[in-house]
Amino acid sequence: MIEVKNIHKTFGENDVLNGISAAFKKGKNNLIIGGSGSGKTTLLKCIVGLHEPTKGNVFFDNQNFTDMSFEQRVPIRTHIGMLFQNSALFDSMTVEENIMFPLNLFTKRTHAEKLERANFCLERVNLAGKNALYPAELSGGMKKRVGIARAISMQPKYLFVDEPNSGLDPKTSILIDDLINDLTEEYQMTTVIVTHDMNSVMGIGDHIIFLHNGEKWWEGSNKEIAKTDNKELNEFVFASKFMQAAKAKL
Repeated sequence: MIEVKNIHKTFGENDVLNGISAAFKKGKNNLIIGGSGSGKTTLLKCIVGLHEPTKGNVFFDNQNFTDMSFEQRVPIRTHIGMLFQNSALFDSMTVEENIMFPLNLFTKRTHAEKLERANFCLERVNLAGKNALYPAELSGGMKKRVGIARAISMQPKYLFVDEPNSGLDPKTSILIDDLINDLTEEYQMTTVIVTHDMNSVMGIGDHIIFLHNGEKWWEGSNKEIAKTDNKELNEFVFASKFMQAAKAKL
């Protein structure tokens, strides 16, 4: 489990996060949603240590990550997998080399052991045999799946996902959501997903926090979200006529 307690983040005179507290549960899809500028990506970066909170603390399984030095954080970082919004694959590396990159960086496994792990991860994301391809030869959905394969290569306890469906068609988005959901349940990871995709919210939102103007404005599950009377949340989630019609039938 990951906990954030009273997280504040200020850039100059701009208060981006104002006292965010939440618990992200093991084996669940924990979604952070909100409009542009609400602070959701900043919160994600504070949790993984890409930003240091101005105030407050982040805990990984009761270990105070915020108070640790860079060296002390390394053992926790080796248990973190990250899927970036644009997949962030290395263009000059093959699919196989991209997946093996964290293994080369953080482990002393033999080449054969790393290759075995890379092949396993490729099979798990339904890309077996694509080892020799380069990112330029992949579709958007395939890049996302390679990114997921790399993110799980270290068998992480914590998986962070930033806008996994950005730039994907609806069918591929569902496939990516289903894959993340299956991996989260199978490996009992604490998965934290930043998304603006309402299909993801309704489909895999086990636990959702909604940020508004840098504050936690609502918290609940996808089953509860249709019943809320929170004005700002309703305006965000059910902004389209289609979603309004869908809500009326729930």
